[in-house]
Amino acid sequence: MHALTRAVRWSPAVAALRRDRAIVALESSVLAQGLPAPVNRDAERRMRAAVEGHGATPAVLAVVRGVPTVGLEGDDLERFLGRDGVTKVSARDLGWAAARGLDGATTVAASLALCTAAGLDVFATGGIGGVHREPAFDESADLLELARSPVITVCAGAKSILDLPATLERLESYGVAVIGFGTDEFPGFFTRHTGLRLSAATDDPADVVRAFHVHRALGRPGALLVVQPPPADAALDASLVEAAVQQALAAARTAGVTGAAVTPFLLAAVERETAGASLHANLALLEANAALAARIAVACRGDA
Repeated sequence: MHALTRAVRWSPAVAALRRDRAIVALESSVLAQGLPAPVNRDAERRMRAAVEGHGATPAVLAVVRGVPTVGLEGDDLERFLGRDGVTKVSARDLGWAAARGLDGATTVAASLALCTAAGLDVFATGGIGGVHREPAFDESADLLELARSPVITVCAGAKSILDLPATLERLESYGVAVIGFGTDEFPGFFTRHTGLRLSAATDDPADVVRAFHVHRALGRPGALLVVQPPPADAALDASLVEAAVQQALAAARTAGVTGAAVTPFLLAAVERETAGASLHANLALLEANAALAARIAVACRGDA
């Protein structure tokens, strides 16, 4: 048994249902760092309701006082939503967070690592990280973790602040299968269209499940990345987003923002430039992705 598997704790509520219901894993960093309060509370409620509404059980992943946990609930959830001493944890940080007894909100990369350790097949997030536009070499750990985590990962593509063509190319180089759901384009997180064509597309969760089973049977180590565009009534115009991103990049250069601080800085700047429209889109796509992940998870369980 994997050492981390022995270290993962399941919340009593999720553990009680794991044998009888499909489970959808959700990241906690979007709640503790990605979205401002009280919007983060609304996001958690909407994602949870979307998963439950399609017959599955939501399980927010986190490191809770040093313990990797499946199912962030109760007082622990309240502490994370309140951002009370909660640090951002990527895959590389899991051991340190556990050793130091920290509260850690898991990024996509860390969530994928915990999914693999806990044997969870389906994970939903907003948008993955990828290759940054600036500086010349800055790449999210999400990409490499996708290449080695056999998990169906549902998202709205990569965040709009990134170099989307380079990100899609890196996914191909890493052997990560990308399937469009309801689209034959790689979505742009806030935007539905990017012009980046995909070789695989479907509107049937059963197709995703069958592909995943073959993926696993062949011993493929990476994720199956299922991308769907944000809901049409919340999506933003591509030219509006691009203008906002360029303004945000200029502001980041002026402020000297680098490293892990770049993504939250740019997303906050885009929110200001779009007068909050990007935040509305973010909430809508998180809910839609959770709903799709639940449909896939239920199909997975029925086909097992």
